[in-house]
Amino acid sequence: MAVSDPLGVTAQGLETIVRKDENKLRRTCARIEELIREYKIETIVLGYPKNMNNTLGERVKMTESFKAMLERRTGLPVILWDERLTTAAAEAVLKESGVRRENRKAVIDKVAASLILQGYLDRQSMPDKDPDERGGADGKEECDESS
Repeated sequence: MAVSDPLGVTAQGLETIVRKDENKLRRTCARIEELIREYKIETIVLGYPKNMNNTLGERVKMTESFKAMLERRTGLPVILWDERLTTAAAEAVLKESGVRRENRKAVIDKVAASLILQGYLDRQSMPDKDPDERGGADGKEECDESS
């Protein structure tokens, strides 16, 4: 998970919410709802796991279902945002920061979530942006499940 500063300029990583069972979302949703209240979140940006060739695979269907569930449970808009290469970029950031390989796994998802949210924030701050060219998934607003 990542959140932005109150002005919506920078993204900061919070934590990684880990599910023990892919199909059990109760604790995951409860934690997300706690963070929404604590940080007064108004919009959720969810990573959209498109394939490198821009096709939509099985994970996209799961993400779209998760998005719909989050919208129902929270009443907030959920924006899908292209997450391609964010894990690789997060790995590079951690390497450059001197984080040892054995310690990277613990924080890589948090860093990737920050990069996804930062991409969304940067695009939103651009003047004269075309609504269909915001960097999201086909103009949709998106969120990152790992955030």
